[in-house]
Amino acid sequence: MLLARWLPASASINAKLLLITRTLRGFADGAVSVILPSYLIALGFSSLAIGAIVFGTLFGSALLTLWVGLARHRFGPRLILIAASTLMFLTGLGFFSVSGFWPLFLIAIVGTMNPSSGDVSVFLPAEQTALAEAVALRDMTAMFSIYNVGGGFGGALGALAAGLPTLISRALSSDPVAAQRAVFLGYGLLGLVVATIYLKMEEAAPARPRTEKTTPLAKSRGVVLRLSALFSLDSFGGGFVVQSLLALWLFHRFQLNVQTAGAFFFLAGLLAALSQLASAPIAGRIGRIRTMVYTHIPANAFMVLAAFMPGPKSALTFLLMRSAISQMDVPARQSYVMAVVPPEERAAAASVTNVPRSLATAFAPLPAGALLDRSDFGWPLICAGGLKLIYDLLLLVMFKSVRPTDEAG
Repeated sequence: MLLARWLPASASINAKLLLITRTLRGFADGAVSVILPSYLIALGFSSLAIGAIVFGTLFGSALLTLWVGLARHRFGPRLILIAASTLMFLTGLGFFSVSGFWPLFLIAIVGTMNPSSGDVSVFLPAEQTALAEAVALRDMTAMFSIYNVGGGFGGALGALAAGLPTLISRALSSDPVAAQRAVFLGYGLLGLVVATIYLKMEEAAPARPRTEKTTPLAKSRGVVLRLSALFSLDSFGGGFVVQSLLALWLFHRFQLNVQTAGAFFFLAGLLAALSQLASAPIAGRIGRIRTMVYTHIPANAFMVLAAFMPGPKSALTFLLMRSAISQMDVPARQSYVMAVVPPEERAAAASVTNVPRSLATAFAPLPAGALLDRSDFGWPLICAGGLKLIYDLLLLVMFKSVRPTDEAG
């Protein structure tokens, strides 16, 4: 694929394979995150019920991510990723097969469905750890940038493709709900494709001999726990506007159809993905923490302003402005965590920072759904923007002087 040509010289074959899998998973996530709220509305679910299912997907992902962190010392990332992609297949099959609230809620908890434009799934810590082992430290931010661009580009195409089932059903005069349900089957089949790619990965040598006893986060516990607390605050705010809920707000507030929403999320996803390519050069000049904060603050301000817009054009404009810079912090954040801990503690650090983030994200859709049931005003956007602005300021104050070795000097 085209992005593979931009990989750093130190990138191994695993880095190339992980770039492909992230792109394919992004496509699947992008499609289902837009289809999910429309499909559930067609089934007669309230906004609170939709928020509950979104909660289930995120809460279940957090529990699975916790298990991955605990099991990482017994299983390599390759085996974990193959198991996760098998579960992805079963999740898609489950959403395709049932339509009742409680069956869908249970499948959401135990499955891998991702209602977000970003990666908050069980795949994340395993891929993140494997990616950090597949590239030199000096190239880590650039590698994470390309990795996230692949996911963002795939997610954008998936969001655009979300409108196709409805168009096809209209052309064939068939049931549009059945056409949307078929998207979940496609999601599951992509899980099998991803599994075959993971089979080609090479198992990396462990950072230390497996017979040697180690204490997770023995050296970096303080830094990782503080980062985890701040990332959780940011993620709780983000949970109010995960892509499925943002689509739900657009459906309610402006009566957008799935095709229009898909086109919007396609453009938003492209902007977010391409902007991440600027993360590495900016971080090289001003450092990872400043890159995270200085790009995040205006993005959150744009999101809050979108809530007050009276029409779809102005609201979507501010949301696109937000998308153009909102994800530039992601490669810097992922790289920062991997860079400030020793190699043997990276797996534990990935789990400790991602599990609380996933849990925090999971609890926001319930109040967001309740707010949308009461009003179509953009209260979820205001809640998200306010919490994220607090996170930005705290991060700058607490970590501006904590610099990885490659930023020292």
